[in-house]
Amino acid sequence: MERTILLADMNSFFASVHQALDPALRNRPVIVGGSQEKRHGIVLAASYEAKARGVKTGMPVWEARRACPEGIFVPPRHHLYVHFSTRILNIMNDFTPLVEPFSIDEAFMDLTGCLHLFGGPVAAARLLKDRIRREVGVLCSIGIGPNKLLAKMAAEMQKPDGLTVLGAEEVPARLWPLPVRDLFGIGPRYEHHLRYFNIRTIGDLAGFPVEILKRRFGVMGEVIWWSANGVDHSPVNPHSLDTARSVGHQITLPRDFYRRDEIAVVILELSDLVARRARQGGYTGRTVTLVLKDANFNWLGRSRTLRRHTDLAEDLYEAGVLILDRHWTGYPVRMVGLSLSGLTRNAAPQGDIFGRAEKLQRVARACDRIRTRFGEKTIKRGSSLTRAGVLYE
Repeated sequence: MERTILLADMNSFFASVHQALDPALRNRPVIVGGSQEKRHGIVLAASYEAKARGVKTGMPVWEARRACPEGIFVPPRHHLYVHFSTRILNIMNDFTPLVEPFSIDEAFMDLTGCLHLFGGPVAAARLLKDRIRREVGVLCSIGIGPNKLLAKMAAEMQKPDGLTVLGAEEVPARLWPLPVRDLFGIGPRYEHHLRYFNIRTIGDLAGFPVEILKRRFGVMGEVIWWSANGVDHSPVNPHSLDTARSVGHQITLPRDFYRRDEIAVVILELSDLVARRARQGGYTGRTVTLVLKDANFNWLGRSRTLRRHTDLAEDLYEAGVLILDRHWTGYPVRMVGLSLSGLTRNAAPQGDIFGRAEKLQRVARACDRIRTRFGEKTIKRGSSLTRAGVLYE
C-alpha cells in the first residue's frame, strides 16, 4: 500500500515566534540575530518582510542593517523556540502517533492509516495548518508525498503558507528539470563532484548509470540515484531522537584569545555546561572532542577517549586541556567547542579507591538542583568571574 507522508515546515520560524508573541511585530521586517559586539553578529532568521528587502539567513548583522535599515532586530531566545516547537509537535500528535521531528521547525507525519478520519491528505493538511496558525500563531508550508523525500521536496515548492502534493508519477515533470543542488541531500560538495560527470539537473542524476556513481561515492552514490528517481523507503520514526549521539556546545569568543589559561577557562565553562546536559538526559560518555577555530576560520578538532564513562565536568575538562596542550600551537582562538560522545544510558557509576568520583557526583547533582530551581547563572566557578569567563556574564 502506498504511504501518505506529510512534512510540516514552519515559515521563518524564529522570527515568526517573536511575531506571535508581540502583535506589534506582525507584518514588520523582523530579524533575529546575535550581538555584533560579541561577534555573534549573524542573522539566524528573518521574517518574509525582511527577506523581501534582501536580508538572508547567515548574513552578517551589519550587512542586514544596511540592506534593511527599518528592520527590527531581536536577540535569539532559544528556549522560546523549543517551547513553540513542542506545542506544534503536540498538535501533530493529535493527528497520528507517527510523528518524527526533523529539526526544531520541521516534522514528518505518516497519515497512511488514519486518512479516513480527516477526509483525505489535503483536508488533513489544511486542518493541521489551521490549528497551528490559531493555537500557536505561526504559518507553515506543508508537503505531501508517498515518502519522506517527496514530502520534503514538496514542502519547499511553495513558501510561505504553502500546501503542495507531489506524487511519484510527477517526479519526471516536476523534479527532473530542477538543478541537482535542489535535490534534498545534495550539498555544494556533491554538486561540485557531480559536475565532473556533467550532471547538472536532477534528471541528469536520475538517468546516470548507478554503478558509476557507486564506484565514485560508495553507498551514497546509490542513495542519491534513488533519491533523484523519487524513491525513499525510510520510515517515519517517532523515536528517532530518543537516543543522542553526542552532547556539546560551542561559543564564539568576544575577542581573540591568545593565552592558554584564558582558553582553559572557556573549556572549563563548556565542560560544566556539557556535563550538565549529559546528566539531564541520563547519559554518560567516553569520548571528549575539543574544537578550536582561528580568526581565519581554520579549525582544529581532536578527540580523546577516556578509560570510563563519565558525566562529570572535571573529567571533560582534564581531557579538553590535555588536547589543548598537545595540539594547540599558540595561534589566536576565536571559537571553542567541546562535546561528549560515545554516550550510553544507565551506566553503573565506576568508583575510585579514594572516593573522588562519588564526591564530585554529589556536588554536581546538588548544583544541578539549585540551577534547575533558581537559574543557570545561580552557581558559577570563580574562574568565570575573570576576564576570560564568557558563558556566565
